Amino acid sequence: MARVSLARAVGLVLGAAADAVFGDPRRCHPVAAFGRAASALEQLAYRDSKVAGVLYTGALTGGAALLGLAVERAGRRHPLIRVVSTAAATWVVLGGASLADEGTAMGRSLGASEIEDARARLPNLCGRDPKSLDAAGLARATVESVAENTSDAVVAPLLWGAVAGVPGLLVYRAANTLDAMVGHRSPRYARFGWASARLDDVLNLVPSRVAAMLTAVSAPVVGGSARGAWQTWRRDASAHPSPNAGQIESAFAGALEIRLGGRTVYSHGAEERPVLGHGRSPDAGHVTRAVELSRVVGALSAAASAVLATALGLRKR
Repeated sequence: MARVSLARAVGLVLGAAADAVFGDPRRCHPVAAFGRAASALEQLAYRDSKVAGVLYTGALTGGAALLGLAVERAGRRHPLIRVVSTAAATWVVLGGASLADEGTAMGRSLGASEIEDARARLPNLCGRDPKSLDAAGLARATVESVAENTSDAVVAPLLWGAVAGVPGLLVYRAANTLDAMVGHRSPRYARFGWASARLDDVLNLVPSRVAAMLTAVSAPVVGGSARGAWQTWRRDASAHPSPNAGQIESAFAGALEIRLGGRTVYSHGAEERPVLGHGRSPDAGHVTRAVELSRVVGALSAAASAVLATALGLRKR
């Protein structure tokens, strides 16, 4: 068991390093392939009911679990295969480098007052309608998206990889992808997407809070406030309609000493979000610092996941 846990820990670190160095796979990205398969199944399975959504979500996440178990079984007696397969799965499911690249590009566009370019880029980060957003609105949307995706695309998959190996990595990414596809509150998906949204909520309950704590620890590295991150997280997170997004967004707001939240417009309608934090509205400089903070949180979460994987293995001895 100790060798298994060590192989898992090494694989997680190597996969995180591959994401940082190479970014997403440029061709035949497995997550994109999963998304196409999910879209095809949706065409066949869609009904305006929760039961249909449960079956849809169960079939796709169950398939991801079976694939992960098969991969781990193949490397059961070969530590090197286990390391490589864990590293490959980690690289595939992480999105830290692409998140940082998009956030950096948004910061440059906003810093150069290229508002139309920033509006065109925003859909790469989130599903908000950019048409009516000014520079401040675009900066706020970017910081909030960088924060939320730091938890969803970096911290959470690494923690699930530490706890459950390749199956944990694949099931988490499958659930998170389905939430992005069908988990929003549009008329079409209010019932069909319920299961995907709730599963994603459950899988992120612990990681989102770990991500908030890591944000407080990381804040001084980017000139931010650890105390502000902690206090804002504890005070404001529960006001957010999401049980998870508010954790990391409030921590980022406190760390960067800015104000997030407010009216948020999506293609399916507008939502009034609670205000998180105090201070000024974010600008291009805060976007750049949010990206730096995201990188530091990602590095710490990779180290923490390796330690956790090793500790769990030693405990089972």
